[in-house]
Amino acid sequence: MADPQQVLAARVHDAIVASFGPDFSDADPLIRPSSFADFQANVALPLGKRLRRPPREVAGELAARLDVTDMCAEPQVSGPGFINFTLRDDWIAAQASLMLNDPRLGLAPVARPRTVVVEYSSPNVAKEMHVGHLRTTIVGDAIARVLEFAGHRVIRDNHVGDWGTPFGMLIEHLLDVGPDSAGAALLITDPNAFYQAGRRQFDTDPAFAERARSRLVRLQAGDPDTLAIWQRLVDISREYLHQVYARLRVSLTDDDIRGESFYNDMLADTVAALEERGIATVSEGALCAFPAGFTGREGRPLPLIIRKSDGGYNYATTDLAAVRYRVDKLSADRSIYVVGSEQALHFQMVFAVAREAGWIPEGASFEHAQIGMVLGQDGNRLRTREGETPKLSDLLQEGVDRARGILDELDAASRFEPAELDAVAEAVGIGAVKYADLSTARESAYLFDWDRMISFRGHTGPYLQYATARIRSIFRRADAGDGDAATGEAEAGARRAGVAVTAGPERALALRLLDFGAMVTQLGETAEPHRLCAYLFDVASLFTTFYEECPVLKAEPESLRTSRLALCALTLDVLTKGLTLLGVPIPDRM
Repeated sequence: MADPQQVLAARVHDAIVASFGPDFSDADPLIRPSSFADFQANVALPLGKRLRRPPREVAGELAARLDVTDMCAEPQVSGPGFINFTLRDDWIAAQASLMLNDPRLGLAPVARPRTVVVEYSSPNVAKEMHVGHLRTTIVGDAIARVLEFAGHRVIRDNHVGDWGTPFGMLIEHLLDVGPDSAGAALLITDPNAFYQAGRRQFDTDPAFAERARSRLVRLQAGDPDTLAIWQRLVDISREYLHQVYARLRVSLTDDDIRGESFYNDMLADTVAALEERGIATVSEGALCAFPAGFTGREGRPLPLIIRKSDGGYNYATTDLAAVRYRVDKLSADRSIYVVGSEQALHFQMVFAVAREAGWIPEGASFEHAQIGMVLGQDGNRLRTREGETPKLSDLLQEGVDRARGILDELDAASRFEPAELDAVAEAVGIGAVKYADLSTARESAYLFDWDRMISFRGHTGPYLQYATARIRSIFRRADAGDGDAATGEAEAGARRAGVAVTAGPERALALRLLDFGAMVTQLGETAEPHRLCAYLFDVASLFTTFYEECPVLKAEPESLRTSRLALCALTLDVLTKGLTLLGVPIPDRM
């Protein structure tokens, strides 16, 4: 099938060359959706300036040269020089029919697949994930899924915090309470409580603090006994992550974990290389790099500390080692860091130093996909009533409980077995939490509002989930009259017959469905999942209008019923694939 915007761009390009010669082949056709037609070409305006001719005159010449009769009505010139295109209904129907039987739904394979590292989630060992980890985890997972579907080689990277100063404290605290004690059991039942107990001891007991610092030195030196205790902490945390990621339907696995400890053996060499190149110098006892263009107070150069004055390494050292590893060992030509926006300056400086060192080759892209904060009703960072950052597990359970309450109000118990109802509540609750986050521009803060996100109306996860369930219900009824069978015969027949366009709502829906491939391509380029959310909501809304205004199961003649079922099938394909790329669960019934 063909993306109408791309086809029109190619046709307009050919008309430009035919009209004004190959010197103008670099002109962008500027194809845009139009409120006066389906699309419009705006290229005549910049061309007019280059040719020193009135844009409307240029547009008229282009329109006369255009070869679009197979897909459009005659192009119309309007305004100062816009060329308007109205697609033919039979062309839209033909492209939709091709898309109906295309497993990629019109998404063309990428011309040049890239190796893309997507760093996301990145929780800390021996601490529970909190609401702040939600966005980095699910936005990163959606970006990875989309790039993979587009045809790129995607390497997921869970840069967990599993090294550094806190671990001396945690290991000593575990030894103090005893590995088999009730205090140690908190590592599994309430890791935050275990961490806070160790922190209190560290802050109030100087002897303990000294032992913790000594333990950290032994850990970094590779002491076998210390490493064994550290590994226990890591293994317990991995089991916890398995549970959270499974509930979130996130595609991260143990093989994707490359925590801070992974780069430990690379840090000294990374620092030495920066010193040899003269990029890192000693300043006030610490080894620092001063990338060009970064200044602090009074215009003084801003340092990126590479090695602390006590000889220890930090986040910048680890991140620079990770850049080298991703380029040299993973052959990454794009790396996306899905991390909070408060780290923007840090990553700008790390990337600048890495480029100055020659570690990021020409043409490679290292980018920070910034993530905004989650806010409470008061407009401040989301907190519990006790003033603490909410645990992610508690947040997810509340979402499921609220979804179950709404389903109970809708008397879902009369339609589902208890186990099935539990599964639907789980899917709706988790889907609502994820979609509310994903539908917000990732760099923006957003207000956490349970009433809005769990609603079955508006731009929400449950609304889109319900749209897919309603379409499946249409096919069950098509198979079995008013029964509840699902033979698949009606859907299969509709897919063979294809789509026809006979009414305005059909046309609007089919035309919007053709945008799916272009939307996925755009998401892959911008790493902005909220654009796909907006598109899917638009599709679901257009489907609602179509279903309300165009009879499907009662349509006559039979050929019209079949073609409308085909349009239902294509809508279901797009919604299902889109929600799957976003990682939103899709219940069969609701």
